[in-house]
Amino acid sequence: MKHFELLGGIDSFVSRGDKVLIKPNMIAPRPAECATQTDPAVIVGLAKLLVDYGAKPFVGDSPAWANTMACAKAIGIIEPLKKLGVEIRQLDEPVKRRLETCRTRVGISRYALEADKIINLPKLKTHQQLVVTIAVKNMFGCVSGKAKAVWHYKKGETFEEFCTMLIDIYKLLNPVITIVDAVVAMEGPGPIRGKPRHLGWMAASVDPIAAETVCCRLIGCNPEDLPVIKTAQKLRFGCSNEQNIEAAGDLDPIKEQVELEAAQLIPLRFSPLRIIKSIIRQIFILAKSRQTS
Repeated sequence: MKHFELLGGIDSFVSRGDKVLIKPNMIAPRPAECATQTDPAVIVGLAKLLVDYGAKPFVGDSPAWANTMACAKAIGIIEPLKKLGVEIRQLDEPVKRRLETCRTRVGISRYALEADKIINLPKLKTHQQLVVTIAVKNMFGCVSGKAKAVWHYKKGETFEEFCTMLIDIYKLLNPVITIVDAVVAMEGPGPIRGKPRHLGWMAASVDPIAAETVCCRLIGCNPEDLPVIKTAQKLRFGCSNEQNIEAAGDLDPIKEQVELEAAQLIPLRFSPLRIIKSIIRQIFILAKSRQTS
C-alpha cells in the first residue's frame, strides 16, 4: 500500500514480529458488492503486506450481527487469509478498561488490548445516527458483542456524550494508522441497508479527525455536521483545521467532489425494547450461522 510510503514507510508503524490487529468494519454478513463491510481486497492486501514485512497480523472484529467468521465468509476472505497464515478472530473476552474523559468502564476485547499494534481499516459509509462514519467509530467494534447496543442506550442521550465515549475508546486503543476504504462507499440508509457507490479511492492518516475532515470534503459533506468532529473539537482531539492538514499522494482521481446520498437520521439512543429485540435477533442469526457452517 502506497499510504505507508507517503507517511514514512511501514517500519514507522510496525516492527517485525509485532502482533498486529487489522480492524476492518465487519458489521453484518453481507457480500462485498453491498459495501456493508471493508473491501475484501483491502483486508487481504494489507494482511499480505504485513506478512511479507515480517509482522504477525490477525483480522478481528465483533460484528453487531452474526459473528466474525460469518462476516468473513460473506466477503470471501477466509481462504485467502488462511493461505497467508493469518487468523480471523472474534473480538470477545472483554476486559474492563476505564475511559479517560467520560470516566466510564467499558469492556474491550482482550485480543485488541493485547495486540502490539492496531491498524484501523474502516469503510466510508453514510450513517443514520452519526451522518457519516469514517474513522473513529470503527474502533467501537472492539467493544465485545451486544454491549455496543447497551452503550447506545447508556451514552446515547446526547451526541456529545456518545461521541466522547467513541473518542475515548479510539484513544485507549490508539491505532497506529487509519486507512479508510472508499473504493466502494455506502450512501443512503447506512451503515447496513444503504446502497453501494463506487468512488475508487482510499485515504490514510495517523490522525483520525484529519481523515474524517478531508473525507467529508471529498463526499460533499460539511465536517461541522459530524457529531464526532464537533465533539473532537471540544475535546481538542485531532486536527479538524483544514489549513493545518497536509495532503500527499495522487489526488487527481478525487479532485471532483462526489456527493453521497444522505441518510435519513433516526434517534441515536437505543430503547430497552430495541436492545432486547436486537439480542434476540442476534441469537437467531448466530444459531443459523452455526447450522450452515
